[in-house]
Amino acid sequence: MFHSQILVLSTLLCVTLCAEDLKFPPGFRFGAASAAYQVEGAWNINDKGENIWDRFVHTKPEYITGAATGDVACDSYHLWERDIEIAKELGLHFYRFSIGWSRLLPTGFANYVSEDGKEYYNKLIDGLWAEGIEPVVTLYHWDLPQSLQDLGGWTNPLIVDWFGDYARIAYSLYADRVKLWLTINEPLTFCDANYNIGTLAPGIISPDHGAYLCNKYTLLAHAKGYRIYDEEFRPKYHGEVSLANHLTWFEPWTEDDEELAELAIQNCAGRYSHPIFSKEGGWPPSIEKLMTENSKKKGYLKSNFPAFTKEEIDFIKGTYDFYAMNHYTSRIIRKAKEGEELRPWPVGDAPDLDAVMGGLPDWEQTSSYWFFVFPPGIRRQLVWLKKNYGDMKFLIMENGYSGVEELNDQKRINFYESYLKELLLAIKEDGVNLTHYAAWTMLDNFEWMDGYSSKFGLYQVNFTDPNRTRTPRASAFYYKNIIKSHSLDVEKPTVDEVH
Repeated sequence: MFHSQILVLSTLLCVTLCAEDLKFPPGFRFGAASAAYQVEGAWNINDKGENIWDRFVHTKPEYITGAATGDVACDSYHLWERDIEIAKELGLHFYRFSIGWSRLLPTGFANYVSEDGKEYYNKLIDGLWAEGIEPVVTLYHWDLPQSLQDLGGWTNPLIVDWFGDYARIAYSLYADRVKLWLTINEPLTFCDANYNIGTLAPGIISPDHGAYLCNKYTLLAHAKGYRIYDEEFRPKYHGEVSLANHLTWFEPWTEDDEELAELAIQNCAGRYSHPIFSKEGGWPPSIEKLMTENSKKKGYLKSNFPAFTKEEIDFIKGTYDFYAMNHYTSRIIRKAKEGEELRPWPVGDAPDLDAVMGGLPDWEQTSSYWFFVFPPGIRRQLVWLKKNYGDMKFLIMENGYSGVEELNDQKRINFYESYLKELLLAIKEDGVNLTHYAAWTMLDNFEWMDGYSSKFGLYQVNFTDPNRTRTPRASAFYYKNIIKSHSLDVEKPTVDEVH
């Protein structure tokens, strides 16, 4: 689709939905998502081990806005009961959180399980269930134990077994009460963004090798975690497992850029989906071909894109019970002009594709420099996934708005309304079997490179207050009303109306 047509078609789609029932299907579940390093704090309490973000923020503070750290963050380690109260206030059906690998296994290895870490997550899981809120658990959300990073981290093939050992312990402790698991969150981000630009922990730049080794071994580690659950725990507990992929949607700038846009989608979604969700498995053929050509251009004797063996292809293929997608933003893409300088992928352009990416002038840009608002992108991405990988169950595990607004956050309310309308269209017009939606996020938190400068929370957190006071924004009441009515046909509250 061309950029000149996008706004018109988006308006027509909204009109289509406005004429329809704005109710969500029976059984559709609403939640909110978080991550251990971003909310827990207590970075060195008791026997918790150091993770790569602990090391990164303390040794490279210049990479983080305001030299911020997650040392305290929302202090959810101590304030977990208040967090559960907030989840109850919102009426959440589920709350997604991650286990801190080094909080549970301080050495990174399975030789020692922390009693403190074990009990912290026990209390959180039991406390959620006591309020009728389902815990959805992510095993890995970017906080690799530093001990494993010192051995090569996600570029070391042994991490497949290290992750499997960790997953087995987590399942053995919590699978009796946790029925929905995500093995790994957004490998695209912590592989591609880190090794291409080095601004995420562990801060290593290796675009030609590190990014793709990380890509391969995260897929194998996910498959290991899935198969351990499938063989050892599913027969007794009957839960479900997948991974969560961060997907950006790409629109062609002109008709001549349509094939390029498809290649960009394969480079973003396909590299982390095709090996798992396609019938044939392995890398997307178009990307494998592209990487081979690029390796030759760069002077390598053979492709630096790591191949899969037949055994590895079979081991990864089919390791899912659903597709979990995190989605925030979209891009317009075009072929680069001769001599045009390209910024590194994935937050700038796409040098491997010889392509320039950006947003259109009428796309709102949030407080995060990478984040343009284009609601139709979330629907088009779901339709693409269904077309390419089949009619499976889909879950949105992150979607939210980055702003600097305080309590009266009308832009965030408008964001949720517009994106949720697109999801209703995907369900009702496209037949997408979408069953869950998680807002990112329940609380303002440590937002990686942005520190505390970008706010995603339905609840404002006062980070200068030792008590980390949480206060609901207008969007919290809006989301609460959507959940309660199971519909988008609700009023948009203002702060004056709700406080």
